[in-house]
Amino acid sequence: MGKPPAPDGHAFYSLSTAMTSMPSEISVQDLALMLADPSGDRQLIDVREPHEVEIAALPGFETLSLSCFAQWSGTIQERYNPDKETVVLCHHGIRSDQMAHWLVDQGFSKVKNVVGGIDAYSRLVDATIPRY
Repeated sequence: MGKPPAPDGHAFYSLSTAMTSMPSEISVQDLALMLADPSGDRQLIDVREPHEVEIAALPGFETLSLSCFAQWSGTIQERYNPDKETVVLCHHGIRSDQMAHWLVDQGFSKVKNVVGGIDAYSRLVDATIPRY
């Protein structure tokens, strides 16, 4: 059976049935250490919606909202290097996990999902990051 068609918006989860490889996970504590190291060469993707990013955001992350998946998915390998470390963030770690799996399926080899998302980052690392 072939891969499911590219999803629109929140139908993104349907891709999980076609995935075979697993992305790795990164704790919010390790993410904080990573972000504190300016010498790191990495790609940071936040899959939350713009209104969520307005409430709480981490520096350096580019927003690729899953609701706009159809608009940016076809150019993902042009926008990002599949061989470079890629960290994916969302609110609680669920949407970012879906995106991380999809990136691995697209040939990205160094993908990390932020466990617990920005909510865990606020609770465990930096309480100045607003929770919602």
